[in-house]
Amino acid sequence: MEDAYTIVLKDEQVLSALCGTNDRNLGFLEQYLGVPVVCRGNEVSVLSADDEVCKKFQHVVDKAVNSSEIKSENSSEYIESLISTINVSDEQDLSSGCIHIPRGTRSVYPKNPHQLEFITSIRNNDISFGLGAAGTGKTYLAVACALQMLMSRQMRKIVFTRPVVEAGESLGFLPGDLVQKITPYLRPLYDSIELLMPFELIRQMEESNMVEVAPLAYMRGRTLHNAVVILDEAQNTTKEQMKMFLTRMGEGSKLIITGDPSQSDISSSKNSGLVHAANLLSKIRGIGIVRFSPEDVVRHSLVQKIIKAYDKE
Repeated sequence: MEDAYTIVLKDEQVLSALCGTNDRNLGFLEQYLGVPVVCRGNEVSVLSADDEVCKKFQHVVDKAVNSSEIKSENSSEYIESLISTINVSDEQDLSSGCIHIPRGTRSVYPKNPHQLEFITSIRNNDISFGLGAAGTGKTYLAVACALQMLMSRQMRKIVFTRPVVEAGESLGFLPGDLVQKITPYLRPLYDSIELLMPFELIRQMEESNMVEVAPLAYMRGRTLHNAVVILDEAQNTTKEQMKMFLTRMGEGSKLIITGDPSQSDISSSKNSGLVHAANLLSKIRGIGIVRFSPEDVVRHSLVQKIIKAYDKE
């Protein structure tokens, strides 16, 4: 093949995983390298004679081939993570942040240094804050870490909570029982769970009370032991609510607080409990605070550009 650098792979399973379903992984490689990547027979080729491009291509393939993760059902996420790792300027190894969930449907890989920092904070601290824009993976990583701890029996339950701040709506006037009322507000958390666990197992965990959902107001007066408690959308808490939440923590528990300080729905007359707590508690040992940047957005590439455009206003 003219002006091409070719690698021959003898293991058909590795070759198939490297290419991905409908050559999806080759698309990731093309975005990373900026040139076409094709697969013919047992050969994978990059259509370029540029030494730097060929070197990068060889490096990605070598790393993938030598990893057991390439043969997993989630090879696309692994390839994305691998490319992100290589893109890190100081070559920091992101693989140490891999989250393996027993009986889960996939493993989760950090895609940038801030995601790795957040995972590490959750593992090493009893309280972790993740502050950043939508799409940076805060909630997804928090849920993945919580499920890993639950399914490996490090914790006995997961509690999901969120402040309910909807214009013109109060839980007391909404139809249905508590779960029916709060579920729409916790939909992003459920979306993450459903990506990571089989549906039947999710239902079993709910029925056995291993997974609990509750509005933040219902946390008052409780003490939670041996539980992972995730407070999502924490930018909508007041200082008083945040203090109340943080003091619910019992023996053996972990608290994970996520939110976007720029997207608060609370009255402008009230200061966000998230920002206040992150500043007030930043120097206390056992509390980790990770601040994501717009560059950490892992949704559609346009989302990152949209966030940057609004930040400039």
